[in-house]
Amino acid sequence: MALALYRKYRPATFAEVVGQEHVTEPLRVALTAKRVNHAYLFSGPRGCGKTSSARILARSLNCEQGPTPDPCGKCDSCIALAPEGPGSVDVVELDAASHGGVDDARELRDRAFYAPASSRYRVFIIDEAHMVTTQGFNALLKIVEEPPEHLVFIFATTEPDKVLPTIRSRTHHYPFRLIPPSAMRELLERNVAAEGATVAPAVYPLVIRAGGGSARDTQSLLDQLLAGAGPEGVTYERAVALLGVTDVALIDDMVDGLAANDASAVYGTVDRLVEAGHDPRRFAADLLDRLRDLVLLRAVPDAGGRGLVTAPGDELDKMVAQAQQLGPATLTRYAEIVHTGLVDMRGATAPRLLLELLCARMLLPGAVPTDSAADSAVLQRLERMERRVTAGGGAVEEAPTYQRPSKAEPAEAKRPPAEKPARPAPASEPSSPRPVASKSSTPQPGTPEPVPAVTTPAAEAAGQPATQGGVDAAGIRRLWSELLAEVRKVSRSTEAMLTNASVQSVEGDTVTIGHTAAPLARRLGESRNVEAIAKALENVFGGSWHVRCVHADNSGPGAAAAPKPPRSEPPTFERPTRPQQPAPRRPEPAPKPVQADEPPPPEPPDEEDYYSGDGPEPDPPPNPEADMVKLLTDKLGARPLER
Repeated sequence: MALALYRKYRPATFAEVVGQEHVTEPLRVALTAKRVNHAYLFSGPRGCGKTSSARILARSLNCEQGPTPDPCGKCDSCIALAPEGPGSVDVVELDAASHGGVDDARELRDRAFYAPASSRYRVFIIDEAHMVTTQGFNALLKIVEEPPEHLVFIFATTEPDKVLPTIRSRTHHYPFRLIPPSAMRELLERNVAAEGATVAPAVYPLVIRAGGGSARDTQSLLDQLLAGAGPEGVTYERAVALLGVTDVALIDDMVDGLAANDASAVYGTVDRLVEAGHDPRRFAADLLDRLRDLVLLRAVPDAGGRGLVTAPGDELDKMVAQAQQLGPATLTRYAEIVHTGLVDMRGATAPRLLLELLCARMLLPGAVPTDSAADSAVLQRLERMERRVTAGGGAVEEAPTYQRPSKAEPAEAKRPPAEKPARPAPASEPSSPRPVASKSSTPQPGTPEPVPAVTTPAAEAAGQPATQGGVDAAGIRRLWSELLAEVRKVSRSTEAMLTNASVQSVEGDTVTIGHTAAPLARRLGESRNVEAIAKALENVFGGSWHVRCVHADNSGPGAAAAPKPPRSEPPTFERPTRPQQPAPRRPEPAPKPVQADEPPPPEPPDEEDYYSGDGPEPDPPPNPEADMVKLLTDKLGARPLER
């Protein structure tokens, strides 16, 4: 029985290890300097040379001329530890997948204390070390930490993170990697030449891609092809049939159909693919590999000569022509669609249907995802423009790109509010609104220029003043909730005081806001609150604004326009008015008898104690959120309305 290729051509020295120079060179330097560690950890993908390198290290340590990076191959130790040798009693190779328990670890620990029979070191090679249990590692911990002078541990694993950290910290860790295609092809060609076989050049890329960078898997696939080859050797057609890969002709037909936007050719290729018995998912994976090669050829014209794209000469010329037909954006879009389709096809019951839908997406022009950051930014700008149009009541005029659009005249003029019967003003409140301090109208250096005031024909007909950017009081009332949200970002107390406020008027760039409570109107007129409201207006409507806060009763303009959240008939509060003639008091209920040990209830404060209009006004409380409740309950003597 002939040996498999991966066993027959197993490397015997570090110089013969392919594609792992980043590991073999430091090991050779350490062996030359006689710097031997008591424990090593070799990690990496399967079939990349971990166990073979561990055997080479044991051979180099026990050579009569060693420790040496190049074993002589003639002494008894080198002959016994050769790839085809019988082995040595001083080198023990243990498979932790079947011997990873605590009992196996204890037995190994007991054997480790014995001196080597005929060699310099006793070497323990533990393959699949991540399969050792935690109890097993704990049993080995002491001897791995402080081993005898003659003992060397070599752990080999595909998952180094599962090795006990206390064990891993006491080893020299050497990570192995997948073998690159160029080094793998040299290895295959050398093995084929040693076998005296004939292999078509187009077969090597198929075998290398199917092997996935593993030397053992790749050589096993080549061994299978050589075993089934006829007198003419391994042909491309035979390799495609045995390996199950997609015929390159089908890939070419698909790419040509997409480049020509020919749906008939695209779906015809899918039909021929299924009729030939190919796996649609494997076809999609091979198509994604082709698109990757085309992207590289489009970006780097000499990618074939530099080794970035591996393909035969005639196929490479055809791929260059395909890359020129499709632009880089189209190729990238195709690759993203195929990649997403591969994820959806995993475990699918109808892979052909998903492949056809995938092709339909590629044939649609401009079918790009809308969840990217750029598209989200565009949508956000459009929504802001629509919001400003809604506030101004008109349409956006055509403006150059990246400039602030100006508002056109509103669709209908602002109607004057309906007249309401006047009621007598309270004696403690002034009859005319008092303006409070606002932001200076002089623009500061570095601030954006204010949007010029716009007077629409409809507004002139109604006798209204010019408004900034076409935004009037009705527009601000429509977006009152958004304005409150912007104020909340700056000051929650200002947002709380604005809850029962309303927009009285808009004159140019000045917005007059009224509040039914005089103390809160004065608080809103403070500079920090005025600046917070002006900043919110700028964020919502753009431009630069000035704010005036006045006291206004419930019958003022815009008092009913402020949006209020829906409620299910809670008790409301009414501000008591002071008529000219005192109204007759309702009969008071009989007082509840007070118990002897119970203190009498506190008397409610008199209304006149708060503010009678004579003398200086008292300072409002420092808590703005509780100001409203205090005015309605304690000071103003509010009471629930009777239903």
